[in-house]
Amino acid sequence: MATSPFFQIDNLHAALKTAELGQQAVEVHGALVGLICGGIEQKNNAWVQPLLELINDGQALPTELHQLISELYQDSVTRLSDPDFGFSPILPEEEEPLSKRVEALSLWVQSFLTGLAIIQPKLNKASKDVQEIIQDLANIAQVEIDVIDDDESETAYTELLEFTRMAALLCYAEFGPDLTDPAQENPAMH
Repeated sequence: MATSPFFQIDNLHAALKTAELGQQAVEVHGALVGLICGGIEQKNNAWVQPLLELINDGQALPTELHQLISELYQDSVTRLSDPDFGFSPILPEEEEPLSKRVEALSLWVQSFLTGLAIIQPKLNKASKDVQEIIQDLANIAQVEIDVIDDDESETAYTELLEFTRMAALLCYAEFGPDLTDPAQENPAMH
């Protein structure tokens, strides 16, 4: 069963701060989801070392932080493979200022693209749809942080967030495990 992403993000934020890592929780989630959507093997903890390379120069993490990220990994795989499209990037809640949410979305997308590129170095050989989406995500990663907190900007942010969510799901569909194959082991059961 998937856990509340906001509960996890608060705990992850605190654990990252305690470990004195320069990464924000949204960056860790973005990189992790990028690895998953890039098609990293979903068993034998194959995701651990590439994530460590991205967030901690390949060094091991404190036990509590490693456990939280492991739970986040399981939650992310479960949500990405949900036939009802239950995945969403873990970002600050709507009560936060729009500028903070836009900055977090930009950081999430940057980290997602980095994770994706590490696992899929030949993205130029992806389907045309995925190549276009990756280019659009690269543009989102560079979105302006100075936003006016009005209804129009809020609507634009919501559209960018939904696009990002669906882009991750499309990448997972293209590069992830074949969920229609009955021989495919349920990746969320590890």
